[in-house]
Amino acid sequence: MSDNPITGEVSNSKLAAIFPVPASARAAAVELVEQLGFQPAQVKVITADTRDVDIKLEPEGGGIWRTIVLAHLKLCLLGAVVGGLVFAAMMWVGVPYVESSPWAAGGWWVLYGAIGGLFLGGLVALRPDHDRYIQAVRKAIAAGGGAVVVHALSTAQQQEAAGFLAGRGADVTRTL
Repeated sequence: MSDNPITGEVSNSKLAAIFPVPASARAAAVELVEQLGFQPAQVKVITADTRDVDIKLEPEGGGIWRTIVLAHLKLCLLGAVVGGLVFAAMMWVGVPYVESSPWAAGGWWVLYGAIGGLFLGGLVALRPDHDRYIQAVRKAIAAGGGAVVVHALSTAQQQEAAGFLAGRGADVTRTL
């Protein structure tokens, strides 16, 4: 289970360890599974001759709609609550325009909060933090190197794998 309550993805924390030689990447992946107890399905080796690179980088592509819907729904509701709290604070302080028309002001603040939450949901669904991770792997395989891609189940597991692979001489790139 993911430790990210917004997206609900199983593997929300990903990392790519870049090695200059594909053989080093393969050896590091085997050691990662054997020594740290990662499941083989969590650890992928990508080289220039690897097929289905996109699926290995983002295996939950079919579930992206679930991520999009959950992120938008949860952040929209959170934004509406924040908008309601802003309205309540303005009522408490005694802002004249809010006190003179509380239903309209309250509705607008809740609506603005919900719209702001939808914008944040869109940003989460775009996954801008994954671009750096994907580009690092693509550059490595284009240069003849290899990459170990780890689909961690939590941020703690991601950090453990990053430390282990960096100790093997890899250049590690992570998602948020």
